[in-house]
Amino acid sequence: MSTDVRRVYEKIVIYKTRTGFTKQYAQWIAEEIDCEIVDYRNISSFDFNGYDLIIYGGRVHAGKIDELGKIKKMFANSKYKLVVFATGATPFEAKEEIKKIMANNFDDNSIPNFYMQSGLCYEKMSLPDKTIMKALSKILSNKNNKSKIEEGTVNAINKSYDISDKKFIVPLIKCIENI
Repeated sequence: MSTDVRRVYEKIVIYKTRTGFTKQYAQWIAEEIDCEIVDYRNISSFDFNGYDLIIYGGRVHAGKIDELGKIKKMFANSKYKLVVFATGATPFEAKEEIKKIMANNFDDNSIPNFYMQSGLCYEKMSLPDKTIMKALSKILSNKNNKSKIEEGTVNAINKSYDISDKKFIVPLIKCIENI
C-alpha cells in the first residue's frame, strides 16, 4: 500500500497593477489557492523566507510584462518556483499576437506563464498611456483596408471596458495544483 505524499508549497501572489485589472486577478488567484497577496510596490520591505512558490502578475505594456525582468532576477534562486500571469486588452482570439508577447517575455519554457484578458480603463491610465492609445486609435481609424485585427483593435480601444473573468485563472490554478 503506497501513500501519495506531496510537498505542500508555501505560496504568495505578487502583483503590479496600474488600472486594477491585475490586482483583481491576483485577488481571485489568492482566494482560490488560499495564500497571501502583496503589491509589487511593497516587496522591498517584504520577507519572502518561508515561501517557495511565487506567483507574479503584471500587465502587458508595449509587449512587455511590467517588472518581469526584476522579478526573474529577484527569484532566480533555485529555492523559488516562479509562475507568471500577464493581463492585457488583447483578446484571446488574437492567439498569434499573444504568443509573440509571451515569447518576448520568456526565453524558454522554464517559467510557467499564462495570459488573462482584462480590458482598458482610461479613467485610471496615465496621461502618456492615454495619449498613445488615442493616437493609435486615430491612426488605425484613418487607415484604409484594415485587417480584421486592426478593425477589432479600433473598436476595442475607443473606450474603457472590462472583459476580466475569474474563469481565466483556471489554467494557472491547475498548473499550481500539479506543482
